[in-house]
Amino acid sequence: MADCFGISVLSGIIFPGKVREQTMANDRVEAVERALTLLDCFSEQRRSLTLAELAEQTGFYKSTILRLMKSLEMFGYIQRDSKGLFSLGSAIRRLSHACDAENSLEPLIRPVLVSLRDASNESASFYVRAGVQRICLYRENAQREMRHHLDEGIRLPLGQGAAGRILRAFSEELAEDEVIRQQGWARSQGERSAEVGAVAVPLFNRGGQFLGTLALSGLITRFGEEQCQQWISLLKQEARKLASQIV
Repeated sequence: MADCFGISVLSGIIFPGKVREQTMANDRVEAVERALTLLDCFSEQRRSLTLAELAEQTGFYKSTILRLMKSLEMFGYIQRDSKGLFSLGSAIRRLSHACDAENSLEPLIRPVLVSLRDASNESASFYVRAGVQRICLYRENAQREMRHHLDEGIRLPLGQGAAGRILRAFSEELAEDEVIRQQGWARSQGERSAEVGAVAVPLFNRGGQFLGTLALSGLITRFGEEQCQQWISLLKQEARKLASQIV
């Protein structure tokens, strides 16, 4: 990962910034990496930068920087004033606000996951959609020895598992499964992993906006029909409580 001080680390080797343009990996998109490197040069202490400063910090040619900055400016990620100084644009603030809004859910969702884990003795999760994948945003793994264990931040296929089904059913541009939308829950048995069973329900805010999915998962032998219905009722109950708290 490149920083903005003229040093780039690739495959354990450190290169001076001036040769960075020749060391980008072939299996990645160089233009994207260069654009992100330029954005990474800005900070609270360096809110505005000249073309010369950007060239010095990145090791990029000025002509390369100007082309990249033109594209970033067009999409609102960079702005340039009459003196030629570059600074971050409004698109960065928009993304920051979106990130803050997502992070503000944790103080509300985390205690619910702990409660679900303790009540069921199974692993409790909150998933959100990310394109064709789902991200386990928050997770409280079961405390029993035989459990379904995942780390927060892991990306999984959107098309598999109870949580994935909920995300596909309630995402506006997909809305693929009317049955799941009507019943308000999904169940999976050995879809992504042969040993794992899971149930999931949608989570909305107070205004009815779909946010993601609450899920319980564990060994498939513990997720029979009767037990699943009990966990679904528990998930729905907690989802309703959460919805009343999230603006």
